[in-house]
Amino acid sequence: MKCDKKDLLLYAVTDRRWLGGRRLADQVEEALKGGVTFVQLREKDLDEERFLEEAREIKELCGRYQVPFVINDNVDIAQAVDADGVHVGQSDMEAGDVRARLGQDKIIGVSAQTVEQALLAESRGADYLGVGAVFATGSKADASEVDHETVKAICQAVHIPVIAIGGITGENVGALTGTGVCGVAVISAIFAQEDVEEGTRKLKEAVRCMVEN
Repeated sequence: MKCDKKDLLLYAVTDRRWLGGRRLADQVEEALKGGVTFVQLREKDLDEERFLEEAREIKELCGRYQVPFVINDNVDIAQAVDADGVHVGQSDMEAGDVRARLGQDKIIGVSAQTVEQALLAESRGADYLGVGAVFATGSKADASEVDHETVKAICQAVHIPVIAIGGITGENVGALTGTGVCGVAVISAIFAQEDVEEGTRKLKEAVRCMVEN
């Protein structure tokens, strides 16, 4: 599966902090019903066995909704469940090494905060870039903000799709109009909502307006 930029319109990153007693797979399915176009499974604290089990379940769900499914950082888990790809940060495995492990048909996303990082990731085989944090965010304590001029410069410098990440909500997403991003990646703007399906639907509409204007 290769990466189509329309698949990156609304990219959901999981976070079990927002489960509130619910199962992650159920929450992800609500997001899929609401129109999420891409899912990244992000687990920092699960043991390998539970991570594997969860990855298999969510991969099957995403397959049912025909939405790309990638794993954050963990290439072994991605290989084990035959996920559609992997997303790596600057401090994780380098894109070229991931490509060597996963092969040409998998999606590789890379986090970038500068034009230099973006160009390097593209040259080493990244299929898309996640750029941020574009707003202050509580989801990643170490996420430094990237101003919108830098986001625009990255979009102009590379030929691969770019999504914005970090602190994005339905209320502030319009501020990204004109930057060149083809979509956004969010955590709490979907998974912290009481009604995940309805919250996703509304957010998707706001994102679509931003991208099309």
